[in-house]
Amino acid sequence: MSSPFVIKPCDKHFEQAIENLNTYLGDSYSPDVSAHYKQSHAERRLDNGQDINTSLKGLGLAVKDLFHIKGLPTAAGNPDWQATHEIPQATNTCVATMLNAGANFKGKTITDELAYSLHGQNKHYAPLVNPVAPAHIPGGSSSGSAVAVSAHLADIGLGTDTGGSIRVPASYQGLWGLRTTHGLLPCDNMVALAPSFDTIGWMTRDLDTLQKVAHTCIDNTKQSTIKVNPRFGIATPLFANTAHSSVCNKWLTELADNNPCVALTEEQLDLFKLQTAATFRSLQGSEIWQQHGEWIEKVQPDIAKDIMLRLAWCKTITTQDVTLAKAQQKVVIDHINALFNDFDVLVIPTTPGVAPRCDADETTLANDRNALLALTAIAGLAGLPQLHLPLFTLHNAPCGLSLVGKKGNDLALLALAKTLTTG
Repeated sequence: MSSPFVIKPCDKHFEQAIENLNTYLGDSYSPDVSAHYKQSHAERRLDNGQDINTSLKGLGLAVKDLFHIKGLPTAAGNPDWQATHEIPQATNTCVATMLNAGANFKGKTITDELAYSLHGQNKHYAPLVNPVAPAHIPGGSSSGSAVAVSAHLADIGLGTDTGGSIRVPASYQGLWGLRTTHGLLPCDNMVALAPSFDTIGWMTRDLDTLQKVAHTCIDNTKQSTIKVNPRFGIATPLFANTAHSSVCNKWLTELADNNPCVALTEEQLDLFKLQTAATFRSLQGSEIWQQHGEWIEKVQPDIAKDIMLRLAWCKTITTQDVTLAKAQQKVVIDHINALFNDFDVLVIPTTPGVAPRCDADETTLANDRNALLALTAIAGLAGLPQLHLPLFTLHNAPCGLSLVGKKGNDLALLALAKTLTTG
């Protein structure tokens, strides 16, 4: 448990729990999950006929420290949170499914405080280093899980994605990252941020591993297909505003040479007019205060200045603000759904460019967060699955683009990405 990506709470109970956990992890390990869920997954099989319970055998799993694991403390990125909450007595369903499928638990990983950041910086722990671009930030809030994977300390990084916390670190560290359809996977036994937007996702170094994980955890009866020879909607104006537009455009040109594509105009996907960032920020902020406001005011926890400023703002969001934001969210959803009438898959930039440098000032990081939210809120507000493809580098730092599908297209997006990136 000495690896730098792993949470290291200062109590002997945690160390003993890890020792106990390691003695019974394996074929006999069966954390508390509902009998119905275990039965439905035990009956499923992968395409190659392999039993689901061995599909992840030998793959190292790093778990974001928002997920509860029976007998282990959950810190949610903040020591005061850990100190004021009981040791979990039940395990998150997704974690249980992966462990029961043979995944090798490597430890719980550092997250930005309460998962309310996109930058991968937590003042309570030693700085996380981006293994593939050390001069750049790792991205958050599933930062530790991403670092564990990109540093080859684990094969699977389990995280959450509310406002981009799978997609952003995946982009900044050159990993494959899947944000699942909202509501597809149960967010039980975990620390919530904003339940209307919280999703579970994974980061891996290769697509094959990500497909294995997704097929293990996702019930394919809840999935929909993408037709053969799908039509792609290219968010051309969004790519034009990215720092890595040149490398993206080369790939997009090749895509259009071999597939039917629709180039969206600025009017069709005007994120400023749609108010994606502002709408998401208000709705997320309101829910965050509902989740954590009482605890914050009672405990007065030690939280980083930038996050605490955002939390204080969350408290000021009014009922009228939420009503207006929900109305605008409906406008966004209706607009995105209408766009999907003209194509099958939306192609967008995952991030505005490569990760900011570690020495970036507060203003630069704040501007980066705002630009990120405008992009990530497309899938966030509409509850859609989004897959990051780590295709490019710029100035020796990784970057890429994303495929966004309709609800339930999670497995289909992975299969489509396999087709697009092989042969």
